[in-house]
Amino acid sequence: MADLTVLSGSVALITGGTRGIGRGIADSLLQLGATVVITGRDAQKAATAAEELSAPARGCEGVKCDVTRLVSVAALAAHVTEKYGRLDILVNNAGIGGSASLLHEVNPEEFDEIFSTNVRGVYYMMRALVPLMIASGGGHIVNISSLAGKNPLPKGAAYSASKWALNGLSYSVAEELRPQNIRVSVVCPGSVDTEFSPHPGKDPEKMLRPEDVGHVVAMLVTQRPQAFVSEVLMRPAQKP
Repeated sequence: MADLTVLSGSVALITGGTRGIGRGIADSLLQLGATVVITGRDAQKAATAAEELSAPARGCEGVKCDVTRLVSVAALAAHVTEKYGRLDILVNNAGIGGSASLLHEVNPEEFDEIFSTNVRGVYYMMRALVPLMIASGGGHIVNISSLAGKNPLPKGAAYSASKWALNGLSYSVAEELRPQNIRVSVVCPGSVDTEFSPHPGKDPEKMLRPEDVGHVVAMLVTQRPQAFVSEVLMRPAQKP
């Protein structure tokens, strides 16, 4: 049986935590005793999701944040610093997929939005919050990528490229932050049954669930001190 207090006293921050994978991760960390802050671009949706996740004896707060806007990320960092005084776990989960289009048919605005959210947003979050993590004595950063960041994705080249970029960023930052007692891991799920990605033609019953990704994140942030899992590739047990 899992130790339901293993993360007691820890503060975790999850971007894009109001639904789907982010919400599944929040639930997993709350079950282990962490105090969890989830973010979303809609303040009311963030507050409602946090209230629903805050079952008895579980502390979850919803905060508005747009990871593509540096001023919004800075305000979030200031809030976490003032209210909690520490940050032990940062999960960069917020992301967008874009339309299913050939690359030469993707408009520049959509291309920029994908990279702004999936790559620049992660940079903004780490820029703003790594100093707090260092001051807290270390911790864990988990970046949610995709198997599309390991394999070709026809009609999804912009999204795939953004996830390849996120993986490279994660591997490099992991080496930068190891001396600071911060482990940086990347999780690359395959087909997950969420609103974000309906995966037409695939059987939802065979796809991964948000709680499956949450389980993996929980494993990563409860590793033994001498271990470091830098990457996890997740696939459904049966092809959907």
